[in-house]
Amino acid sequence: MRVRDDIPTPALLLDLDRFDLNVARMAGFLREQGKAFRPHGKTHKCPEVARRLIAAGAIGSCTARLSEAEVFAADGIRGLLVTTAVIGAHKIERAVALTRLAPDTIFIVETEQNVRELSAEAARAGVEVNLAVDLYFGRTGVAAGAPAVDLARAIDRHPHVRFAGIQAYDGAAAHTAPFDARRARSAGSMKQAVETRRMIEHAGLECPLVSGGSTGTYLIDAEIEGVTEIQPGSFAFMDTEYGTIGGPGGTEYRDFAQALTVVATVISRRPGVAIVDAGYKAFATDRPFTPVPVNLPGVTYAWAGDEHGRLDLTRSDCDLRVGDRVEFVPPHCDPTVNLYDVIHALRGDTVEGVWRIAARGKSQ
Repeated sequence: MRVRDDIPTPALLLDLDRFDLNVARMAGFLREQGKAFRPHGKTHKCPEVARRLIAAGAIGSCTARLSEAEVFAADGIRGLLVTTAVIGAHKIERAVALTRLAPDTIFIVETEQNVRELSAEAARAGVEVNLAVDLYFGRTGVAAGAPAVDLARAIDRHPHVRFAGIQAYDGAAAHTAPFDARRARSAGSMKQAVETRRMIEHAGLECPLVSGGSTGTYLIDAEIEGVTEIQPGSFAFMDTEYGTIGGPGGTEYRDFAQALTVVATVISRRPGVAIVDAGYKAFATDRPFTPVPVNLPGVTYAWAGDEHGRLDLTRSDCDLRVGDRVEFVPPHCDPTVNLYDVIHALRGDTVEGVWRIAARGKSQ
């Protein structure tokens, strides 16, 4: 039986007790609110995690990329929503092939040209592709209201595609702080989506799906009548950044426990400094803060290159030695996960499973 200290470093660890609590909390809350739960696979990229989420009540999984969806579908995961448009002949061919394997997969569109191309390829393959209108909230999509209604009508006019509903993901809302500002932004975006749904239905089309929300906005979006499902991702793992966005009760966000860490080993020691074997290649570096050592008050981490991190011990009385192991909370969980091949799933100090991050690097 392997234990925590047997794992070579640097490595990605998942505390299963905390993970299970996080999943139960989110799934239970959304069930009470009458919202479907389609968590985002871009966070974990791991079919085993997706299966556990479905076992807890999720109706499927979002994926950021077509290639992630291909990996999940090949592993038996269904109920997929690909949240980035598939553009170009090669990706459209793959999307239609994926539909043949997993017919309930939903793709998003923002132009009639993309609808025409998907329709033509679906006709050649003899399948029907599910398409949702992607609403614009600062990144991709078509404007809410009349432009979205026109696109829904266009989907309805074309053969071999079916209008599935609306994706209404406001990515910037997830980290808007403080909480009151986040509530105002996300509620405003979701209300535009719900009004667009009403307009589509008034035009004579069924609109069964309004999908949106995030770990940062699930409390807000689940309260809005007309939103049908929430697609949070980071709640299962959490990271340093999410701890800083604030919640209804103050400046800290503590709805979910920190379940994901990176473990490293002290490989060099001198007065006031310890060097660990985890640097830029062990943590995503897209945020303005550094990894946070676990249970080492006063110790701070600084980048020391691709393979190394520098711990400042001058404000701590801890006595780290060469060979000691240190766990860190990553600044941003999603791209950190993408750096590793596996997740080591632990119950206490026992390694209960080693889960393949099968969609690692799948960015197409």
